[in-house]
Amino acid sequence: MKPDVQAFFDKQTFTVTYVLMDPSSRACAIIDPVLDFDPAASRTSTGSVEEVLQFVEDKGLEVTWILETHAHADHLSAAAYLKAKTGGKTATGKWFTEVQSTFKEIFNLGDDFLANGEQFDRLLDDGDLLELGAMSIRVIHTPGHTPACVTYVADDAAFVGDTLFMPDYGTARADFPGADAGTLYRSIQRIFELPASTRIFLCHDYKAPGRDEFAWETTVAEQMEQNIHVHKGVTEQEFVEFRNHRDAGLGMPKLILPSIQVNIRAGEMPPADDNGTVYLRLPLNVF
Repeated sequence: MKPDVQAFFDKQTFTVTYVLMDPSSRACAIIDPVLDFDPAASRTSTGSVEEVLQFVEDKGLEVTWILETHAHADHLSAAAYLKAKTGGKTATGKWFTEVQSTFKEIFNLGDDFLANGEQFDRLLDDGDLLELGAMSIRVIHTPGHTPACVTYVADDAAFVGDTLFMPDYGTARADFPGADAGTLYRSIQRIFELPASTRIFLCHDYKAPGRDEFAWETTVAEQMEQNIHVHKGVTEQEFVEFRNHRDAGLGMPKLILPSIQVNIRAGEMPPADDNGTVYLRLPLNVF
């Protein structure tokens, strides 16, 4: 039986959070939840994720898993908040530790921060299966945008994180620490090996020029035929040359510094200082 999927779009960060539901039970997974953050005031709030929780309550669902496709650089994760509210278990790819190690050094986090993934309830390997009621969620390692990116596949639904955007917008950038355009190309080919009718659910949309509505669902067939960066016939060399040239002209994601500090902790805030206040660090002239 095909899963039900409900999307929640956060216009502040252009991020889509998904509730993946097993139709034969009350079990659900929440994928890539957003914690609201006002950078000017340095203030967090939970409006976006409360919408998700209200939907879960209204439908009488039980949250089994809280899943991250990767270490996001454009929004703070609400995984820890959801875990406290629902009791769901958090999980992400085992390569997340590479991202933790990189940013532990950048932020000089010291020995108190362990870059071993212990912040999550489970670290997932390529090919792992997660039980969701009567369904299974299969994990595919799809690095390139970051070294830790994974795709979650449940029957005919694939949640690809930032690997792909809508066909008229293209593909993810590959200039994150540890990212690589060639690796991204090969990961996309793995996604293209899924059945052509597979529904692809995207983590972001920014509305391509000429399109008036936000969109976040497509199919493998549409991506293979229409993706402006990586449709059938585009070689790896062509893609790498294009992606590297394009990325060289892009600015940093505006929330990367606050978001990464929270997201490498699975959505938990850094420990408070002795005055009871939590602080986020801004490393100068590192990037």
